[in-house]
Amino acid sequence: MRTEARSISKIRCVSLVVLLAMTAPPVVRGQAQHVRWDIINIAFTTPPTITAGGFANAFARNPSTLKIRLTGSGTFVAPASGKESSGVKGGGTWQTFNCPTPATCVSTGAGTYAVTRLVSWEFANLQTVGANNDLIGPGGANGNAVFRIDYSDGSEGTLGVGCHGPGAPNGIVEGVIATKDFVTYWDAEAPVGGVNADRTSFHIE
Repeated sequence: MRTEARSISKIRCVSLVVLLAMTAPPVVRGQAQHVRWDIINIAFTTPPTITAGGFANAFARNPSTLKIRLTGSGTFVAPASGKESSGVKGGGTWQTFNCPTPATCVSTGAGTYAVTRLVSWEFANLQTVGANNDLIGPGGANGNAVFRIDYSDGSEGTLGVGCHGPGAPNGIVEGVIATKDFVTYWDAEAPVGGVNADRTSFHIE
C-alpha cells in the first residue's frame, strides 16, 4: 500500500511540474541559485508594500467546494543542472475547508507542513525595480517552483508556488496550488485588487 501511495504521489507531482513548467520560458542553466519564497502580505500603498506572512487559497475539482488555505515561506538551492534538490528549508500552515457557499464554509482540518524537496524551479526574470516597496529584501523575481511537502497529519503532497510580479512575462500563475494525498487543489484563487490574499514572491539571494 505504501509503495502504491508513493507511486500515486509521484504521478501527482509530475502533473504539477508539467503544469507549472509551461508557465515560464526555459532559463539557461549556469550556476546554482539560492532562492527565498514567500506567501506574502500586500498593503495597497503607493507603491504597494510587500511583507512576509500572508495566505493563499486553492480549490479542488469534483467537487469545487473543497478549498485549502496555506501560509508559508522558505529557502531552496536550485542546482545548475535543473534537477531536483534536497537543499530546502521552510514550510507553513494549512487549513482545509468544504465551502458549498462562502457563507457556509466549514473547516475540515488544520495543521502545519514542511517542505522536504525541490522538484522544479523555473526562473522567469527579475521584477521591475521600484515597482513595489519590498520589505522582504532586494532581488525580487518572477517564476514558479514545485516542492514535495509533508503535512502534520501524516499525509503527503506537493506545493506549487507561482509569482507573476512586476515585469513578469505572460503565463505565470500568481498564487499556490497543492495536493494532499489524493485531493488535488488544482485551481489557484486569483488575486483581487484591494484584497490582501493570494500573492507570492521569490527573492534571489
